[in-house]
Amino acid sequence: MLAVLAVLAATLAVLAHRVEPFLRARIVAALSDRFHARVELDGFHVSLVSGLHGEWGVWAQGRGLRIWPPAEVEGVAVPGAAQPGEPLIRLNEFRFHAPVRYQPGIPVHISVVQLKGLNVDLPPRSHFQHLTVKLGDMGKANASPPGMPLVSFQVDSIECDGANLVLETSKPGKLPMNIAIARFNLTGITPNGSMNFDADLTNPKPHGAIHTTGHFGPWQVADPGESPVLGDYRLDHADLSDFKGIAGILSSTGHYQGTLRNLTVEGETDTPDFRLSHFGNALALHTHFHATVDGTNGDTWLDPVDATLGASHFTARGQVVRVVQPGADERPHSMGHDIALTVNVDRARIEDFLRLASRGSTPMLTGSITVKSTLHIPPGPAPVHERLQLKGNFALDQAQFTSPTVQSRIGELSFRGQGRPSDLKAASTASVQSHMEGDFEMARGVITLPALEYTVPGAEIQLKGTYGVEGGVLDFVGTARTQATVSQMVGGWKGLLLKPADRFFKKDGAGAQIPIHIDGTRESPEFGIDLNRMKTTSPQQPGQPQ
Repeated sequence: MLAVLAVLAATLAVLAHRVEPFLRARIVAALSDRFHARVELDGFHVSLVSGLHGEWGVWAQGRGLRIWPPAEVEGVAVPGAAQPGEPLIRLNEFRFHAPVRYQPGIPVHISVVQLKGLNVDLPPRSHFQHLTVKLGDMGKANASPPGMPLVSFQVDSIECDGANLVLETSKPGKLPMNIAIARFNLTGITPNGSMNFDADLTNPKPHGAIHTTGHFGPWQVADPGESPVLGDYRLDHADLSDFKGIAGILSSTGHYQGTLRNLTVEGETDTPDFRLSHFGNALALHTHFHATVDGTNGDTWLDPVDATLGASHFTARGQVVRVVQPGADERPHSMGHDIALTVNVDRARIEDFLRLASRGSTPMLTGSITVKSTLHIPPGPAPVHERLQLKGNFALDQAQFTSPTVQSRIGELSFRGQGRPSDLKAASTASVQSHMEGDFEMARGVITLPALEYTVPGAEIQLKGTYGVEGGVLDFVGTARTQATVSQMVGGWKGLLLKPADRFFKKDGAGAQIPIHIDGTRESPEFGIDLNRMKTTSPQQPGQPQ
C-alpha cells in the first residue's frame, strides 16, 4: 500500500510539473488577450493538493507579473508587441486554488485569487490619444487556432493586500497622484464588464482611514484612465493638524462617480472641534459640498460648499490646487495647496468668527453679519492666519460690545448724539445697538478698512485704519457726525457756556462734526478728539467732550 501511494504521489508530481508550462502559457495568453499588451511572468509553480472531501485540486503560485500598456501596430493593439516604457501593472505575487476538473468549453472555476504587492501606473491621457483600438480586429487576432482546446478561467473574487495606484499627468508643473490601498476585494467579475469592489485606503493628508464600496469597469483598454468608477466612501478620524495652522478631527461621507482621471464627488464633512491652532478656540464646522476632482493630481474645484460654523452659515466656490516647484535636487516637490475661493456669508454671527480668531473665550463684539469676499491662501510654511488673504465688503447689524466699559462709551455717544445727556443716569446703555459696514482687506494678519461707516442712534462715524488680528491692535482715524450740537451734547450749564462754540462744529447739516481717533487694543480701546485736524485754532472750551 505504501508503495502504491509512493508511486501515485510521484506520478501526480510529474503531472503537476508537466502542467505548469501549459497553465502558465494560458494565464499569460488570457491576460494578454484582456489587456491587448505584452505580458511577462517571472515564475509560476503548480502543486497538486487533496481537499477535505478527497477531491484533488491545483494550488498555483506566481511571482513577478508585468503587464505593459497596449501597443499599436497599423491601428490595432496587438498582444505581445514590444513597446518601450514602464509596465502598466506590476504584481509581486499571486496564488489561487482550482479543482482538477476539465471539460472543453467550460471555464476552470477559481473561487479566490489572492494578490500581494500590486502596483498600477497609469500613463497620462496623451500616451493613449493616438492609439486606435479596434475590438473586432483584436477579437479575431486573439482567437485560438482551429482544433486547439480552449481553456478559460472563471474567477469569483480577487483579494489584494497592499496596492498602489499612480495616475500620471502630462500637465506641466504637476506631480502624479499616488493612492495607497491597504486592502481591496473584487467580486462579480465578468469578461469586459464591471465588477464590485470593497476597499480600505489611507488618506495621505489629512491622515485618515477611508472605507469605500462601489463598482469599477469595464476596463478601457484604449485608455485605462478612462475606466468608469462609482461608489460611496466614509472617511474617519482625519487629523486636520496635518495642515499647518488649523486643527480638528474631521469625518466625511459621500458619493463619487466618473472615471479614474475625473471624478465628481458629493458629500458632507463634520469637524466638531475645528480651530485655528494659533488661537485655540474650537467651533463645530459642518459642510455639504459638490466637487470635481482631477484624479491625476488631486486638484479640486468646489461648486459649491455649503457650510455652517457655529451658528453661522456661508457658501464658497473655487479651487484647491497643489503647487509644485523644483527642489534642490532639481526634481519637482509639492509646496502645498493654493486655495482660491469666493465666499458669501449670508446668515452669520460676528462672535463666531471673532471667537475662532482670538485667544479669549469672550469675543469683543456680538451681532448679525453678512460678508461677500474673495479668499486666497497661498502655500507656505507660515501659519494660516498669516497667509490668509481676504478682500470684500461686510455689513454688521445689531452690534453690541461685550466689554461693559466700551458698550457704556458707545451708549453715551448715542445719548449725547441725540442731545439727551440728562437720560444717561436713568437709561441703560447696554441695550444700544450699532451698525457697521464697509470694505475690507486682510493680508499678513492685518485687516485694513479704508472706509468704515459706524452708526448708532444719534451719531454716525466714518473711520479708516487697521486692526491687527494678533494682539488686536487698533489704529483708526475718522470723523464723528452727531444730530445734536456740541452744547446739546453736553447739556446743563456747561452746555450753555458752549453755545458760542456750536458754530465751529456745525457742518453739512450735522449738529456737530468732530475729528476723532481710536487706538489702543481690542481689550482696551482709547477714543479721542484730533484737535490738530479741526478747522479752528480756538482753545478747547471747558466741558468739551473728549
